[in-house]
Amino acid sequence: MSTKKIINNPDDVVSEMMEGFILANEKYVTKHPEVNGVISKNPRKGKVALVIGGGSGHEPMFAGFVGKGLADAAACGNIFASPDPNTIYETASEVNDGKGVLFVYGNYAGDNLNFDMGEEFLNDEGIPTAHVRVMDDVASAPRSRAFDRRGIAGDVFVVKIAGAACDAGLSLEEAAGVTQKASGNIRSIGIATEPGQIPGLDKPIFELGENEIEYGMGLHGEPGVKRTEMQPADELVTVLYNHIIPDFDLRAGDEVCVLVNSLGSTTMIEMSIVYRKLRELLDRDGIKVYDSDLNHYCTSQEMGGFSITLFKLDEELKKYYDAPCYCPYYAKEGK
Repeated sequence: MSTKKIINNPDDVVSEMMEGFILANEKYVTKHPEVNGVISKNPRKGKVALVIGGGSGHEPMFAGFVGKGLADAAACGNIFASPDPNTIYETASEVNDGKGVLFVYGNYAGDNLNFDMGEEFLNDEGIPTAHVRVMDDVASAPRSRAFDRRGIAGDVFVVKIAGAACDAGLSLEEAAGVTQKASGNIRSIGIATEPGQIPGLDKPIFELGENEIEYGMGLHGEPGVKRTEMQPADELVTVLYNHIIPDFDLRAGDEVCVLVNSLGSTTMIEMSIVYRKLRELLDRDGIKVYDSDLNHYCTSQEMGGFSITLFKLDEELKKYYDAPCYCPYYAKEGK
């Protein structure tokens, strides 16, 4: 595994990344003047503010999901590390418009602690807040402990619904309720084929043998559910599908949105082959595909592998999913 990274000083990676990211997207976003917060240039006024965030290194999550019909701001931490409470507070304060702030982030101990503290700072100033923690990774805890599950690529769908709910003018309580409903209707599981490399470190995030893979490995190298030798794509997808479906109680006639997410280095060719088999299994079981997406959204540097996310819809969730949104990294035309 190569440790080569196109960087300068490892200590400056996040600040220099942030500077370049803002310059490349200056029509749409700006940087908070004091902290690593990405702020939308054109947010809708008079609505609940949506603030997302987490560690850097999972690009385009989270900074890349600030935009029209999506997040109003993103609080960004160091590589694979939560933003600190002050960054969260300052970022949210910048976009608060009197209707309260809804936070969406992955269910990790550091994020939970720091976002809770950021909310407390806001509440002390009389600003109402709510949060939804994404916990879609079925490999990270059994169904009986679903609240211990990690948030992975399901972030994409939760942010999409949250952004639409806030833009629709829902109250803070209503927007949080719809967003929580969406989060509860999402399941994901992934597979790692190669480790990623944190800039500045001389060892990869984790180690895999030359022909090894791991089912259910987390975005930061957290242990999965099974390590085996490499297998053909159809077999990989079938194992993941058979793990996710029983957890979800999906039945014939249900409608889902599907996301095949590259963990960093997996190509569109590979993701298309994955989707081919996944669609065959869904069609076989009578599960209807409302929409599908193959892309790099929730990555782990150049980690090899992919995740599958299924989002079960009902008529209410469809309404918010179908609302238009745009940022340079994610867009929906709307229906």
